[in-house]
Amino acid sequence: MSLPVTVLVVDDHPVFRAGMATVLADLPDVSVVGEACDGAEAVSAAARLRPAVVLMDLRMPNVNGLEATARITTAHPDVAVLILTMDEDDDSVFAALRVGARGYLLKEADGTDVHRALLGVARGEAVFGPRIAQRVLSHFAAPPAARSALPFPHLTDRERETLDLISRGLDNASIARRLNLSEKTIRNRVSDVLAKLHARSRTEAAALARDAGLGHPRPLGEKSTRLSGPAGPGSSP
Repeated sequence: MSLPVTVLVVDDHPVFRAGMATVLADLPDVSVVGEACDGAEAVSAAARLRPAVVLMDLRMPNVNGLEATARITTAHPDVAVLILTMDEDDDSVFAALRVGARGYLLKEADGTDVHRALLGVARGEAVFGPRIAQRVLSHFAAPPAARSALPFPHLTDRERETLDLISRGLDNASIARRLNLSEKTIRNRVSDVLAKLHARSRTEAAALARDAGLGHPRPLGEKSTRLSGPAGPGSSP
């Protein structure tokens, strides 16, 4: 008989995390080897336990699921990350794929779907829930020009605007003043941008932005404007 698929369950909600671990522990071909309550703990546990699959939430305190996924897949390419989240917007889906996730499910999935997905990503397959699969297929079915009309299409308009200002050398305080937002909001947004770009520093993110055509100087005194019209439903606050 083949060995059970070892799984690390990562979620900041203790009731959900414990419930999922209990469901999985009852499966004969799955072995839950650990739990983690945030991204930082997930990275540490993945290095220590080396599970076959990390079942990862996205929105968590301290280190979010995107950043944790990027760190785990970079350090341990043999560990598969399966996203299990409530977020179904295109930005979240494609950002997760860009940082190395092998599958993406919504928390509405039942135990059978989660079980099947765990086994699939452990075998090296890419696994998506029905609505997520439709989004992925629609994206790749679109004409190339439509997919590449904007740099970094997996960023929201507001994240792209923030990246543009980072590439101009502005610090968080300056960006906050420019956009009339709090520094805390900007810090959170910058963290999201770095995670989505799989960039380890502002300098690296700025270099990527300039390579993509962002960061061209504006005349002195000219205010920043949206790069692609009003923010859509998936835009960050």
